[in-house]
Amino acid sequence: MDRLAAGFWGAFFCTATLMLVISLAVFARSQRRVALMAGLTSLTSAGFVVAYLGWLPIEGAVEARVLSHVAVASAVLLALMLMSTFGMLPQRAVGRLALGLLTAAAALVLLAGWLLEPGQALALSSMAAFGVGTAMLVVTVRGARRGDRGGWSFVAGLVFMLVAIASLSWIALTRTTAWPVHAVAALAGVAYLCVIAAVLWARYSYLLELAQVMAHGPSYDPVTRMRSHSETGQMVGEAFFGRGAEARPIGVIAVCIGNLYALENLHGRAAFNHALFVCAGRLRRCVPQNVEMGRLGEDGFLLLVRSPAPLEGLAQLAGTIRERLVRPVTLSTRTDPAGLDGPSTSWVAEAGVGVLLTNTQVRPSHAVATARAMARTAWSYPSRLAYFDPEAGQIAELLPGEPVRARAPPAATASAT
Repeated sequence: MDRLAAGFWGAFFCTATLMLVISLAVFARSQRRVALMAGLTSLTSAGFVVAYLGWLPIEGAVEARVLSHVAVASAVLLALMLMSTFGMLPQRAVGRLALGLLTAAAALVLLAGWLLEPGQALALSSMAAFGVGTAMLVVTVRGARRGDRGGWSFVAGLVFMLVAIASLSWIALTRTTAWPVHAVAALAGVAYLCVIAAVLWARYSYLLELAQVMAHGPSYDPVTRMRSHSETGQMVGEAFFGRGAEARPIGVIAVCIGNLYALENLHGRAAFNHALFVCAGRLRRCVPQNVEMGRLGEDGFLLLVRSPAPLEGLAQLAGTIRERLVRPVTLSTRTDPAGLDGPSTSWVAEAGVGVLLTNTQVRPSHAVATARAMARTAWSYPSRLAYFDPEAGQIAELLPGEPVRARAPPAATASAT
């Protein structure tokens, strides 16, 4: 091998070794699932490279047969780890189907390989590995467009992985010593490991933060990483009184989660805290930057939009919030760090959203109370959205796309509801 090519591969193996060492350190902190993912990724990638570079103590037809099996096993293992990271395997129906399809495809490729010459079997297995990677790329693109965790980082990582597989397959089939081919394969492998390491580190940080969240409770700021209740009051005061006495339009959106306390009664305070943490994270990711957010009681959130668009714009934002919050989530039911990936329960938030377009001359407490009453009333509506209907003089269901009119509600509205 050319010295320059050897230098590139040295960088790859140093990266894989560093990732393995970090995974052992994470394992010592009880985050075993994250450590297992990182360790398997580094070992599988390094083993795949060692085999395809021809460094195994075998030659000829036997080497080609072994490489065909290594390609299939590596592809299946990496696909399963990726699906586990995306949360597909804990879903029994999806996990069983994916595992069954992967196992059947791997067995079919290996069986077909034994009916071919060793070189042809190696080519078939390499194409199968590339095909599995491409299928995973499609899955990750769809997940990234939905806003799944990892998102576009996984997409970039899989692109690098496909480049590495294609380059290593060319090396294994032709035994080329051209350093540019080795450089492309090594750099793509390093980039793939770096991306996966970054995603797993984000997952590790999430679990550490989640451990603190579930041990404390909703009054502890890291639960939502939002303003505390007192800071939310200051935010409301600044929004209504911060610019003098002139009347300015302001949008108030209240979000209340109706089944948090039922979740606590069934599965404990840890599940309650985890659900609140997840809802707050989803809320932060879907609202624009000009929206200020804070806590509203123990089961809700308050959003203020200064100089808002017409009520139709607020209604569209409210619909986006509701759609994002009601996605199913798997919640942990234990507070110790080692058990966060253990016993769990599936949960769907029953979120009600109240939308109020008012002005700064209305009393802040009245506006917040009215928006909160709307959010709680929205639990009884199919759309889970509510607003103040000026013609009926009461809270009404807000249907997506329906034209609405706004007016500051009378002072009796909040108490009446």
